[in-house]
Amino acid sequence: MNTKEIMDIALEMTGLKEIPADSGIIVEGENINKVAIGVDMELAEMMLARELGADLVITHHPTGGSPRINLHKVMDNQIDSMVRAGVPINKAQKALSEKKGQVERGLHVSNYDRAVSAAKLLKMPFMGVHTPTDILAERKVQNLLDEKLKDNPKATLQDIIDALETLPEYQRTTAKPVVRVGSKEDYAGKTFVTMAGGTGGGVNVHKAYYEAGVGTLVAMHMPEDVIKAVKEQNIGNVVVAGHMASDSVGINEFANALEEKGIEIIRMSGLIDPK
Repeated sequence: MNTKEIMDIALEMTGLKEIPADSGIIVEGENINKVAIGVDMELAEMMLARELGADLVITHHPTGGSPRINLHKVMDNQIDSMVRAGVPINKAQKALSEKKGQVERGLHVSNYDRAVSAAKLLKMPFMGVHTPTDILAERKVQNLLDEKLKDNPKATLQDIIDALETLPEYQRTTAKPVVRVGSKEDYAGKTFVTMAGGTGGGVNVHKAYYEAGVGTLVAMHMPEDVIKAVKEQNIGNVVVAGHMASDSVGINEFANALEEKGIEIIRMSGLIDPK
């Protein structure tokens, strides 16, 4: 199997027609039988992967090249998510615009060539799969919560946490799911999972969700300024499922598909082994 065929598996699993801007094949490779995959893969991880006999390194977070510089472009996917939650499309676009600009400016100054040049010098096939695996995580967690909470109109935030912890990634993580806004006894209301779209959309995006009728947002992570603002707004709850565990949910779906194709998988760099 080669890198293109592996990327095609990720696209097919998510229904994407083209490679997202925050993902891509950075160094092509052929005859791939063993893959090292993790949340953040850079030089140290590449050298360890080579020592362990890997034919390809796959990073989840875009550590270099155009996937890193172009991360902000996939944030427009959050507009589609907001619309599904009931936010008018024009309001969704405006709510996202400020944070999208901040992300673009922040990554524009980053050292985008560090991991890329390392992979090329090591002659190590290297690719990034960010949005596809985030989509897989978002879908799996949303489907889980929809199923677990469907017969309980008075489901609480504790019920959300209990449901999350039926997945092995949330069982095995050290950073357990937590309530960041609200209390465990608070009613969840309409529960919406937001885990894909590059990175968090910021204060305005969260407010738009709540004003559209969402009661609780379930996210991978949330910065302090957003937590503070949501608390002050006092109209919605936040459950932070956990960054490494949530990333692992999606990455493991992809890794399992590769294993079914006969590829040996080395899980590392923050990826929680569910087995």
